[in-house]
Amino acid sequence: MFIKSNIYFSFILFLMKCGGPSTPSFKILTGIENDKAIWGDTLHLKLNKTIDATKVDYFLNNKPISSNHIFTNEPLGTYPLKAVVMQGKTIFEKTTTLTLLAPNPPKLFSYELVASYPHDITAYTQGLEFDGDVLYESTGLNGKSSLRKVNYRTGAITENKALDTNFFGEGLTVINDKVIQLTWKSMKGLVYDKETLKMQKSFPFSASKEGWGLCNNGTSLFKSDGTNRIWELDAKTYKEKGSIQVMTHKTSLKNLNELEWVEGKIYANTYQFKKDVVVIIDPLSGIVEGVVDFSGLKEKVKQHSQLNVFNGIAYHPTRKTFFVTGKNWDTLFELKILPKK
Repeated sequence: MFIKSNIYFSFILFLMKCGGPSTPSFKILTGIENDKAIWGDTLHLKLNKTIDATKVDYFLNNKPISSNHIFTNEPLGTYPLKAVVMQGKTIFEKTTTLTLLAPNPPKLFSYELVASYPHDITAYTQGLEFDGDVLYESTGLNGKSSLRKVNYRTGAITENKALDTNFFGEGLTVINDKVIQLTWKSMKGLVYDKETLKMQKSFPFSASKEGWGLCNNGTSLFKSDGTNRIWELDAKTYKEKGSIQVMTHKTSLKNLNELEWVEGKIYANTYQFKKDVVVIIDPLSGIVEGVVDFSGLKEKVKQHSQLNVFNGIAYHPTRKTFFVTGKNWDTLFELKILPKK
C-alpha cells in the first residue's frame, strides 16, 4: 500500500507540473466538530462545493482512507488530511489538518511521602534511573554537565564523569550494560560502559532535533525532544524508528522532559507547567492516561537563589516506590503514587 501511494503521488506531481486549468477554490468538510475526533467517530468527508470531478480521493497522514472512515485504535495526534481531485487528466489538491484526541480525561493521582534523602544541591538534575540499588544521575549546564553514580541513601557521589564543556547533559537510561545519555542541542547521544562510565561512542539524532528525556523498556529506547512527540529508538543502533504524539482529551502536550518506563507506561516530567506534575503516557497510542500532582515538594527543600524546577523521576522496581528531585534541590524524595481523593 505504501509503495502504491508513493507511485500515485508521483503521478499527481507529474500531472501538476504539466500545467492546466487554475486550481478551483474548495475546502474539505469532515463532519467532525472543529476537526477534532476521538476513537469511534466517523468522518463524513466531502468538498464544500460541487466540483466537476471524475474522482476524489482522501488521504490521512498520506494513507488512503474512505470518505466515511471510522477511527478505531490509530495513534493520536494532528495529521494532514488531503483531498485529491481529478478532472480528466488534471489533478488538484487541498490539504487541511485533523486532530485525533484521547477519548477520556486522564485519571488524577497524588503521592505519599515515604522517606527523604540528601541530594547534591549543586546538581542541575536532568535524568535519574536505578540499576539495582545504584542511582544513575545526569546533570546539565555547559561546563557543569556530568554522569554520576549515586548512593541514594547517603547522597554520596561514588563515581563522576564530567562531560566535555561543549555538551549540555540531559536525560539518561541504562540498558544492555550501557548508560545512554542525551545532550540538549548538540544533536548527539553518548554511550558509556555501565560499570566504568568510560565513554565508548556517540550517535547522531535524526528527525528529533534536541535531547530531553530518555527511558527504555528493555528492547527500545524512548526519547523526548521538547515537542509533543516521544521517539522510539533501536536499542542497538540508536536509530529512530518512529514516534508518537502525546495527547489529552483536549490538546497535545509538549515540553515533556525526564522520562521513566514503569510497568508498560512512560512517566514524563513536564517542563514549565503551572504545577509540578508527571504525566502517565500509553506508549502505543500517545494517550495521557494519568496526571500525578507533586505540588508541595519544592517547598520542602532548602530555598536558595539557584533553586530550579522539579525534574528527575526514577522507579525502584524492588521497593515499588518512586524517587524524585529537582534542579539544585538538596533533597531526594521517595514516594508512593496514589489515586487522588
